[in-house]
Amino acid sequence: MPFRFPSIYPILDSSFIPASGRAAFLRDLGSALADAGVTLLEYRNKCGSDTELSADAEALRAAMPEEQVRLILDDRADLVCAIGFDGVHVDAGDVSVREARRLVGPGRIVGTFGGGAEGLIPGILDEPADYFAIGPVFTTTTKDTDKTPIEVDGVRRLREEAGAGVVLTAAAGITLETAPLVLEAGASAVAVAAAIFSAADPAAEYLRWRERLVDF
Repeated sequence: MPFRFPSIYPILDSSFIPASGRAAFLRDLGSALADAGVTLLEYRNKCGSDTELSADAEALRAAMPEEQVRLILDDRADLVCAIGFDGVHVDAGDVSVREARRLVGPGRIVGTFGGGAEGLIPGILDEPADYFAIGPVFTTTTKDTDKTPIEVDGVRRLREEAGAGVVLTAAAGITLETAPLVLEAGASAVAVAAAIFSAADPAAEYLRWRERLVDF
């Protein structure tokens, strides 16, 4: 894959987007994040209509140049090409990884859940995905899950199981204080939602994270 994963993987959940002035909010946010150096962003909207997803995607894409920022859509592999995004993240209940790859083609990014407290999902590394999410590392408030948190030691075990060279994105409840520990344990990137997007200035908060994690 001709794209190097950054150590910070921001996830913009629709719960952080206001109901009114949505397009202007996303354009301003996207421009600020791009100026702050964001190179990868996932947009997650579990309940929105196709019309809302497409409108949000249009605003983000206009604000975040495709030559600088890879935009990932959660769940909806069928919409990725139409909205001009760069990839998709699929989990259980969505289309399969292989179907997602078929829908988005060989040149876009496909990610999926790789494993948690019980280890890697059997055979998951044979799937045509570019990265594998692991976790939840800690408890989270932005995504419903009944999975047991794996903590930092769990990240280390999953890295040992996956081996070198596999992109593992650790997710859920990671803070600026715990992020270095998670990366040191073997995660390729930390996926962050609330810790960045609940801040008054998400772009400034992203810069704090980037400065703190400059060695990763």
